[in-house]
Amino acid sequence: MAEFKSGFVSIIGRPNVGKSTLINRLVGEKIAIISSKPQTTRNNILGILTDEDKQIVFTDTPGIHEPTSMLAEMMVKSSNNALVDTDAILLLVEPIANVGRTEEKIIERLKKQKTPVILVINKIDTVKKDVLLSVIAAYTSVFEFAAVVPISARKSDGVDAVKAEIEKFIKPGPQYFPEDMVTDQPQRQIAAEIIREKLLRSLNKEVPHGIAIEIFSFEESASKLTIEANIYCEKQSHKGIIIGKGGEMLKKIGTEARTELERMHVKKVFLSLWVKVNEDWRNKRGKIANFGFELQ
Repeated sequence: MAEFKSGFVSIIGRPNVGKSTLINRLVGEKIAIISSKPQTTRNNILGILTDEDKQIVFTDTPGIHEPTSMLAEMMVKSSNNALVDTDAILLLVEPIANVGRTEEKIIERLKKQKTPVILVINKIDTVKKDVLLSVIAAYTSVFEFAAVVPISARKSDGVDAVKAEIEKFIKPGPQYFPEDMVTDQPQRQIAAEIIREKLLRSLNKEVPHGIAIEIFSFEESASKLTIEANIYCEKQSHKGIIIGKGGEMLKKIGTEARTELERMHVKKVFLSLWVKVNEDWRNKRGKIANFGFELQ
């Protein structure tokens, strides 16, 4: 029988490049929320892939960007910390035929490390082959990657090729997590993130970045799950947008979140949501900690 192998892999890149979609595909289950809004992921999230001869622990990181608040600064630090003590790094980029400033900064950081880096070019279903070739040429001219893998995370194309490249860098080691565990996130946190995902998908641009979810009651029995949560925003005007005319927006968000939670837990879910204002909470260290974000 083959010796059991295990390893840790960090997924990094700019916001909204598809990191959460990729980790969901790699693990085979939804563990990270997905939205077209930048900076959807706020904490490092572990995704765990286990089979009979190996376990790979992926870290989905917040997008690396220029921070504009204390919360954003912590998000960037969280991403940078994920580059330490990892067996391989996936640099996820979009198929644009020049290396962007954000990617240049990431690559400069990667040049200081000895960890193998796999370049993963996402969204290849949106460009022609000649564009893809120019993207590969641009990136390989500035850094020596261990491998280059073009993918479409949305369509699951190329995901198995990413796994195959990762397996080259994991070594004999222990099984760190139980085989049925796919993430380190507690159920309360997953519920909060699902609510936030529905908000991100429904609201206009200025509101989502100032939203936080607080689960203050989470009671589960064999037949039902009852969740009570506060939605915090930074402005009174944003509260009105979240609630909507006659409460229609809040009802829509609650229904979408409840439907997904019922599908996930395979039981009836009772979800109650309230909207509260907490001005400028993203620049208040205590509030950031209270809302469950990792302080760096």
